[in-house]
Amino acid sequence: MHTMWKGSISFGLVNIPVKMYSATENKDIRFRQLHKECGSPIKYKKTCPNCNKEVVEDDIVKGYEYEPGKYVIIKEEDLASIAPETHKTIEIIDFVNLEQIDPIYFNKTYFLSPNETGDKPYQLLREAMNQTGKIAIARVMIRSKESLAAVRIYENCIVMETIFSPDEVRSVNLVPGLDKEIKLNEAEMKVAVQLIENLATDFNPEKYTDEYRERLNDLIQTKIRGEEIVKEPDLPKANVVDLMEALQASVKATKQEKTKKTAKPRTRKKKTSSG
Repeated sequence: MHTMWKGSISFGLVNIPVKMYSATENKDIRFRQLHKECGSPIKYKKTCPNCNKEVVEDDIVKGYEYEPGKYVIIKEEDLASIAPETHKTIEIIDFVNLEQIDPIYFNKTYFLSPNETGDKPYQLLREAMNQTGKIAIARVMIRSKESLAAVRIYENCIVMETIFSPDEVRSVNLVPGLDKEIKLNEAEMKVAVQLIENLATDFNPEKYTDEYRERLNDLIQTKIRGEEIVKEPDLPKANVVDLMEALQASVKATKQEKTKKTAKPRTRKKKTSSG
């Protein structure tokens, strides 16, 4: 894996040298835009609409639009002057319970590995967090952006997850239609709970796959081989208009599926020969 950041975890007066790696990767299938006439890839150029000419990287500066059409120029030395002294440090602030953090705050996950002389303090922090069951809340600077982060244990590795600031999480009060008061039918609620219980299981990430990506990859391979694309037939849709009817049909279907999964194959008894 590519090392994307080097620094240290600040744990009280202890500094733990670490390397950081991206823990996840985007496996989306990406398309190139081609010229319909000849099939050549389309190129994009940075141009100045005022000077009507192409500009190179050295001719570009950062600007903040504080009013429509008005910008203040921000230079690299300006940014360097306000960067924190601990910009290469994951500074642990508090230890909390993971259950207290709603998943809406989590942003991006990174693996942390010990670097140079960091093996012993790395293992010390890892085992101490395992024993206490706590995770750390830290402050970190990545790519000129300061973020809160959760430092926790994943298998035998210390991982860091950047956290959105509270003002970056939109209020649910902005979501329309949540304030309607609807009287729920007790029987419908009972069947809905039964449906959830029928679908309840232990979380196994290997069980879930990106089915659309698999179909898209199959489509691409079929195109590469020059074969004809055959459209899959649409599945018949159930004409269910009653909520209770839909719930009961769903409970029945999930119950049958659960029975199939738990049913054990019958074993044939061996015939015994006499004499």
